[in-house]
Amino acid sequence: MKSLFGSLVYCLFLFVSDVYGTYRLNGFDPQQVAAQSYAQRRNIARPPLRTLDLSVTDNSCRSRPLDLVFIIDSSRSVRPGEFEKVKIFLADMVDTLDVGPEATRVAVVNYASTVKIEFLLKAHLNKPNMKQAITRIEPLAAGTMTGLAIKSAMTEAFTEESGARPKSKNIAKVAIIVTDGRPQDQVEEVSAAARGSGIEIYAVGVDRADMTSLRLMASNPLEDHVFYVETYGVIEKLTSKFRETLCGVDPCAIGHDCEHICVSSNVSHHCKCRKGYILNLDQKTCTLKQMKVVVVVEDPCKCEARLAFQMQTQAALQEITARLTDMTGRVEQIENILGPV
Repeated sequence: MKSLFGSLVYCLFLFVSDVYGTYRLNGFDPQQVAAQSYAQRRNIARPPLRTLDLSVTDNSCRSRPLDLVFIIDSSRSVRPGEFEKVKIFLADMVDTLDVGPEATRVAVVNYASTVKIEFLLKAHLNKPNMKQAITRIEPLAAGTMTGLAIKSAMTEAFTEESGARPKSKNIAKVAIIVTDGRPQDQVEEVSAAARGSGIEIYAVGVDRADMTSLRLMASNPLEDHVFYVETYGVIEKLTSKFRETLCGVDPCAIGHDCEHICVSSNVSHHCKCRKGYILNLDQKTCTLKQMKVVVVVEDPCKCEARLAFQMQTQAALQEITARLTDMTGRVEQIENILGPV
């Protein structure tokens, strides 16, 4: 009996230690973390589930480099066959990415009660080696310490020592969390710290996943960062949707409201007008440029103008006189033909 009591006390101690470790976010601004948490709770009531339209194909996709970390749940609730489906999903995702030293780098964080960094961003810089490493991942079983996994990814996987590119290179940092349960530790604060450090978080819930936790973890807007599938059997179908999201879609190709010309610039766009038009204040519509017309009127009092007027008048009078003379001659000819009346 004493042995059982001692075991329970020991397990409780480990659990409290993990939770405490989750919240020791040294090096992060508490105000920034609080702001992230507040913003997340304001959006949590909005419906975040993104509808998966699998018929959509991405024809305007442009590859862009990423530092991408998968955080996968391998707790006891994930059956061995289901975990294999997760690994297939990871391999399919790798196939859609442009993997390389100057392109996308990938790491995998595996978690349950404990966290295991399966491989870092610098470990595998080509697809064959990366996919082979994915096949070797084994489930950890036991609990679901999602907060601890996010903290580990932030402090161990997304570091320059682990292969992440420096901020000066402006490479997007993205985390994709896949889980089917309710976290056994707190996720709000550590997720806010991760987002505050520049990590964009996508949350994928499967089957019994707790939707509130997914919303607390994911980046805004939630409708673009929270996904749900009913079973692990269809999780591979998310690949096309993530490809559409991550590969970099041309903003002008997916729709714009520019009247004339749309110009893409990274993840945004701006409008331009054709030659001869100017952009209006709404930055969308165009107006024809007003041409300044200058009418030059000569001063009739100038000598040159007066002389020209006199010459024009004289020429006109001469022309009239000539026409009258011609008409008079014709009248005389007619009278001679008819004879005296």
